Amino acid sequence: MTSNNLTGKNVVIIGGTAGIGLAAAQAAAAAGAKVWVAGRSEAHIESAKQVANGSFEVRQADTHDAASLEAIFKEVGTVDHLISAAVGGERTLKPFLEQTEDQFKAAYDKLWGYAKVVRTGAPYLAEDGAITLVSGSPARKIRPAQSPLSCVGASVENLVRCLAVEMAPVRVNVVSPGTVDTAMFDWMGDEKQDKLAAMTASHLIKRAGTSEEVAQGILFVMQNGFVTGTTIDVDGGRILS
Repeated sequence: MTSNNLTGKNVVIIGGTAGIGLAAAQAAAAAGAKVWVAGRSEAHIESAKQVANGSFEVRQADTHDAASLEAIFKEVGTVDHLISAAVGGERTLKPFLEQTEDQFKAAYDKLWGYAKVVRTGAPYLAEDGAITLVSGSPARKIRPAQSPLSCVGASVENLVRCLAVEMAPVRVNVVSPGTVDTAMFDWMGDEKQDKLAAMTASHLIKRAGTSEEVAQGILFVMQNGFVTGTTIDVDGGRILS
């Protein structure tokens, strides 16, 4: 295995102010990287600044706003690792025929956001740089009312394979989380833990994952110089259950 030391490497994480992206920022900074994270939520930005405590930079940017993305890339200069974990779109979790055309299309804002991150960031990538995107296990393990998650996730994973071929020797990979205990489920309120337990009861590992566990998958593809065009599943065995 060829491993890349992250010490002194410039890492940009779009969607890095909360959840999986924030955990990846903390892990990369701990590994010696110079890290910039960006998000669009003011609340998440302020919270990320508290978590960073000076260990990495926090900026505001939107995956659909090329100018805000480019401002960060210009500040960084040469980008060694570009990660996007941004949701980027609204997902309506209803059966396909119960969704409007606009609701289904809105889920693809995640894909368009990722495309803009890659297009805008590509000129700043180091020759041996790497791109990592985040999809999700519904791309290959389908449940009822998950068509937006599944279709968009599958598109992201296929985009990564296309980019890996076209952008070589730049490495491009995707990390696919399963059910992860993040703020995405906070709407469940006091029932969150019970509902997550029910959701994962049939999985091979019968619990929700953590942002930190998914972040370790992101660090793996960042550091392993022989991995490209690959989907790394960090899903507790969800797609096998």
